[in-house]
Amino acid sequence: MLLPARTAVLNYLYGVKNADVDQIMEALKPEYGNERQFTKDRYIDHVMSLEANGMVNLSSHDLDKNGVLRMFYEINDDGKTAVDKYVDKKYRHK
Repeated sequence: MLLPARTAVLNYLYGVKNADVDQIMEALKPEYGNERQFTKDRYIDHVMSLEANGMVNLSSHDLDKNGVLRMFYEINDDGKTAVDKYVDKKYRHK
């Protein structure tokens, strides 16, 4: 069973200190990579929606080697509570 993509993003962030969109997509690619919605724009929307809903925080930002802005997000207590409540332990990111 696949989690909804936005929930999968939150679930992934539960198991790491922080990540940018590229790292999130790389981690989720084996399960979600064949879906039509698996695009960087869509995953930026997922992360920004989670931030707007108070489940993740922007933790840092920098420029990659090509001068492209990278924004790193971390899950907060509200996001962890949501994962604990809605994601069965067998689907949790390790």
